[in-house]
Amino acid sequence: MGRARKPAEQTTASLYRGADGSWHARVTMGRRPDGTTERKHLQHRTKAALREAVREVERSRDTGRYVWTADDLTLNAWLEHWLGTVLPMTARWKTLSTYRSQMRNHVADSLGAWRLSEIQPEHLEAHYRRMVEAGHSTHTIRAVHRVLCSALNEAVRRRRLASNPALIARPPRAVQVEVEPLTVPESRRVIAAAQRTLNPPRWSMALSLGLRQGEALGLLWSDVDLDGGVLRIRRAVQRHTWDHGCAATDGQPACGRKRGAECEQRTGGGLQLVEPKTKASRRTVVLPAPLVEELRAHRARVNRRRLSAGADWDATHDLVFPAAAGGLIDPSRDHTEWKALLTASGTRDVRLHDARHTAATLLLLQGVDIRTVMAIMGWTEMATAQRYTHAVDELRRRAAMQMGALLWEDSAIPQAVE
Repeated sequence: MGRARKPAEQTTASLYRGADGSWHARVTMGRRPDGTTERKHLQHRTKAALREAVREVERSRDTGRYVWTADDLTLNAWLEHWLGTVLPMTARWKTLSTYRSQMRNHVADSLGAWRLSEIQPEHLEAHYRRMVEAGHSTHTIRAVHRVLCSALNEAVRRRRLASNPALIARPPRAVQVEVEPLTVPESRRVIAAAQRTLNPPRWSMALSLGLRQGEALGLLWSDVDLDGGVLRIRRAVQRHTWDHGCAATDGQPACGRKRGAECEQRTGGGLQLVEPKTKASRRTVVLPAPLVEELRAHRARVNRRRLSAGADWDATHDLVFPAAAGGLIDPSRDHTEWKALLTASGTRDVRLHDARHTAATLLLLQGVDIRTVMAIMGWTEMATAQRYTHAVDELRRRAAMQMGALLWEDSAIPQAVE
């Protein structure tokens, strides 16, 4: 029998002295992601120093600690790759659109030319300070920081970067804004004033069920079971940005227009029905009895509007809350109508999203347990519920009364011992 062959070993780098008088070596590190051989060039003044450097690089290669930095990408180049190739596999359109906007508006010009290996935590912190000085909100800066953390984490995971500087950098401290949900009298005034609007149950649902804006605007009559008194959340309305449909020349659209919305061959934009925000958002909600009757009357009114409009009615979707001529309601228009409704009802100015806070708080006021509230609202994490529910005065008073009844009811207060 012949002798057993030794397992193959990594090629040891050859050392040579260059014309510049320094010692050089090229260490084979393996394969790049594109399949080509990756070799790392080392240079030192002495042969002994070069040998030590080669040993260290070979150790990092053999133990899997080597980071592939073929061209040491700029931050802009990596963000373009991450947002264009990696993230679309798992992220929703809205997430991608938001991330692209944040990086384009707040990072590309200031940090984009830096090489990944050059970025230090102090560079990020200096950038955040400049954003503060420029008047950007803490919310915006922290959002930018979160996107950078995700992008650079992926660079580390794919061995483009040794460590993530954004994990060490400290963004500005979050400022907690106390949201004051509408009170019961305020909510009733809003619902009463909503009876004079085009879609009155739209606002009753906002305050009683806490539907997200897109969820409410995306409801179809097939989602509503009035006999069973339930509705099912299956989709949401979302506005997408238009893309150029024309050919590109040297990276510029052939139509010569800057915005995709101005291109005559635009594609992919406008109002669309999309999947709900999360898996928990796909839920079934039981309707309060008065809301069921309100929806019955509303359906009759919508049918009359459709018959009156005739061929001018947009019947693409059988919407619960259609626009004046049918079709999807633009979220921006819906927001404007909410503000007008607050004014008409004599109610203080609050965000449309605060109606969701109001619904969660009103459920708690009625003694509904937090798990049931989470199911109605479409939440999966307790931390989310804690941001939306508020210890309003009525809850505080009720808690104090219950504690008083528990410890002091039917008993005399003992005298202090002197």
